[in-house]
This record gives sequence, C-alpha cells and structure tokens, in this order.
Amino acid sequence: MNASTKNGQKRAVPFKWVAIGIAVVALLLAGVVSYYASADPDGLEYVAGKTGFLDSASNHGAADGPLADYSAKGVDNSRLSGGLAGVIGTVVVLVGAGGLALVVRRRSSSSSSSGE
Repeated sequence: MNASTKNGQKRAVPFKWVAIGIAVVALLLAGVVSYYASADPDGLEYVAGKTGFLDSASNHGAADGPLADYSAKGVDNSRLSGGLAGVIGTVVVLVGAGGLALVVRRRSSSSSSSGE
C-alpha cells in the first residue's frame, strides 16, 4: 500500500495500520449495521413458513449457545443483543483469520529461507 506525500513521492503505509483500519471498519459495520437489521425472519425461515414446514423444524445442537438466533444471550434489548452478537462474531472471525495469516506467513517465510 502506498500513500502520496506533498511532493508526489510515495511512501509505504505499514500493514499494521491497514489491518487496524479493516478491523475498525468491520467492527463498526457489525455493531452499527446489525443494530438496524430487520427483525423479520430470514429467507430460509420465510420460505419454510410459506411452504408450511416451519413447524416441523427441530433445534440444532447450538440452539442454546451464547450467540444463537443472531443475538447475545443475557441481553434483553433485542437490537443491542443483535449488535453485540455481530461484534463478537466479527472479533472471532478477525482473530481466526489473523491467526491463520500468521501461521501461513511464518510457514512460507521459513520454507523459502531454508529451501534456497
């Protein structure tokens, strides 16, 4: 990533700042946009209700989980609960993706330095 300076020269933007920017935007989107998400059923639930088999559905193993049904367990305000669940889910995904990136980066740098 490059950023322009006043005299037209380009300087590199550290990856750390790009990653922090991406994380901040993702967390803002997860918290703010999910706060305004519709309370109406999602597409699958809608079709199941229209076709008449919604009542035959059974709960899955994670139905009692802390983030089941797009909400955080123990938070009474449904909009706040959905926003919190979005933020928690985003943090889990970002940490997982960051960890995977670190593992792949270390593995590729160690294999390229030892193989050549």
